[in-house]
Amino acid sequence: MIRRPAIGVLVLATVLAAAGVSACGLGREPAPGDGRRTITIGFHGMLSGDDRKLGLNALYGVRTAVSEVNADASLPFRLKLVEADDAGSADRAPAAARKLRDDSDVVAVIGPLRTNTARAGEPFYSEAGLLSISPSATGPALTDLGFTTFFRAIAPDSVQGRAVADYISTVLEANKVYSIDDRGEYGIGLSTALEAELNSDGVEVLHEGVDPARNYTAQANKIIAEAPDVVYYAGYYSEFARLAAALRNKGFTGTVMAGDGARDTRYITRAGAEVAEGTYFSCACAEVADNAGAEDFVASYRATNDGAQPGTYSGEAYDATRALVDVLRTVGDDPDRQTVARAFADVSWKGLTREISFEATGELRRPTVYLYRVEDGEIVSLGKISDLLAS
Repeated sequence: MIRRPAIGVLVLATVLAAAGVSACGLGREPAPGDGRRTITIGFHGMLSGDDRKLGLNALYGVRTAVSEVNADASLPFRLKLVEADDAGSADRAPAAARKLRDDSDVVAVIGPLRTNTARAGEPFYSEAGLLSISPSATGPALTDLGFTTFFRAIAPDSVQGRAVADYISTVLEANKVYSIDDRGEYGIGLSTALEAELNSDGVEVLHEGVDPARNYTAQANKIIAEAPDVVYYAGYYSEFARLAAALRNKGFTGTVMAGDGARDTRYITRAGAEVAEGTYFSCACAEVADNAGAEDFVASYRATNDGAQPGTYSGEAYDATRALVDVLRTVGDDPDRQTVARAFADVSWKGLTREISFEATGELRRPTVYLYRVEDGEIVSLGKISDLLAS
């Protein structure tokens, strides 16, 4: 069941009827040649801007799933993908959402990708009864805001923050942690969860919110003066690379960590291999290569995306799309938006990265958090934090 009645669906149906467009059969057009019909889905994410690499990772995961579906002649439909770029900006997210909402063929959306853009874009999807599945927007409040058709295929920051805090206190045995966020909604949510659990674990916590900057020398001096065992950054890879470089250049020898928004190979490139070595990342994203079926997925991903390698959120976006496809098999020849959203609430799909099934809130039933570390210039998975704590 959809979590609340989507009144906007009735409004949309009325508008479509007035325009001479039936609410039935949204997204269904005959595909040329093979007699299969076409279902249109959308992608909403950052395809430009400083953090576009994370958006491209997700987009390429979606494109891989779409390519596989279109090559599978046993399916009664093909997929058409419509892309909307929000540049990672809450100011641009409404326009991206309106683009997909106003395309009457689109029956579901993968995205938005960031907490701030999801908060800004979701009202348009919810009002239209248009399903949206985020593979990466982790702000805890997103499932509490009345977005009736929003589902999150990744653990929220409340889960990630608690998990990594327990690792810091139990495995790293840190006595003092300096927690920094980028003052964005994602960063604040993650740092808040982290700090609450660290306090509960008896760890001394110092907190600072710092606007994204080009130079972090002043912050590095301030941090080093406090002599923390661990510095944890809640933000994105561009800024984290500058902060980490400033810390190491000023002689900081403690542990440097960050959350999922910074887990990207471009962190290593921008910070430099020497600075990046030994950096930890917590992430609700799984390392695709560690999962059964990874070889076939990587080959398909590279073939679809000009040789690109899967990155952060590639597997989650792929799984979200494949779970959607599993639902589209069941909704008949002419699915409308509300039918697709209602059916997706009951999905149970064993994906490459995790099982995709949801609580009534739109959160995953069994969320997981992983730990990574830079070793010899590569981001290496250390496994699930729950397993690391138990070992």
